[in-house]
Amino acid sequence: MTAKVWIVWGSLTLVILAGCAATISAATAADSKQSPARITVLYDAFGSPSSSMQKDWGYAALVEYGGKRILFDTGNNPDILEQNAKVKGINLANLDFVVMSHRHGDHMGGMSYLLSVNPTVKIYAPKEGFGVYGGGLPGSFYRKDGSLPTDQRYYEGAPPDLIRSGSAWPHANFQLIDKDTEITPDIHLINLVSDKPGTLELYELSLALTTPDGMVIVVGCSHPGIDKILQAAAAINPRIHFVAGGFHLVVASDADIEKVVTALHDQFKVEYIAPGHCTGEPAFVALKKAFGDRYLFAGLGTTLEAGARPSSNMH
Repeated sequence: MTAKVWIVWGSLTLVILAGCAATISAATAADSKQSPARITVLYDAFGSPSSSMQKDWGYAALVEYGGKRILFDTGNNPDILEQNAKVKGINLANLDFVVMSHRHGDHMGGMSYLLSVNPTVKIYAPKEGFGVYGGGLPGSFYRKDGSLPTDQRYYEGAPPDLIRSGSAWPHANFQLIDKDTEITPDIHLINLVSDKPGTLELYELSLALTTPDGMVIVVGCSHPGIDKILQAAAAINPRIHFVAGGFHLVVASDADIEKVVTALHDQFKVEYIAPGHCTGEPAFVALKKAFGDRYLFAGLGTTLEAGARPSSNMH
């Protein structure tokens, strides 16, 4: 074979190899992009009696989508979160970010374990004036009275532009959220404020994923109302494919439960549902009746695959 033929053959081989590499790379990216969202429940008060995971009141879930690993809430107790994560073989040192839905202890109580294994992870949390996650208020937030002597005035009458509040975890990497936020084109945070008695002015974040099958939504407690959360998600994509988490109907009357169930089924046309945590036992019954085989069990240790045909399994 002449030198000229070798050169041509070698060049052709390089072109073929480069093309194969590009094809493999594109296929891998496409597979990652199109893989269904996966939600693994790490903390809840119900589930299989034979599970070695420990049940407790609270919520935490590992959400995987678009190549991202997201911890949603941390449950009620750091030791229980640690045990349950280890039983499932989930390493919380390997996360892209964390979402804290709100400031109630049964959702943030496991924070110390999370920070012990992943001290610098970015944590998205609701922004509140003097919230547990930090924050602050402008120095102009309070009424002033210049007739008082200087020693009776806040900051001697000259407050700073921003009065910063402390955090229960001062070294954590919090990013405080006060509006709907796009993390990536496929991952969104929905920010709402409760107007319900008992949780008035409680800020709450929900996680909304844009998938090829529609919106996949993970909620912590739905204090602002699961209907309002879905309304906000529908503004991103009106097709609500899958909803998981707590719906805050645990003490609701049958009439109020029926209103919510009807809204989810008829108004928002939710395709699949996997309620947990504070949804409540009567609401489990009502939702299962309304959604039939589109109701998925989401007890402790369950892994939910939210693809075109969502599934629920304990393995």
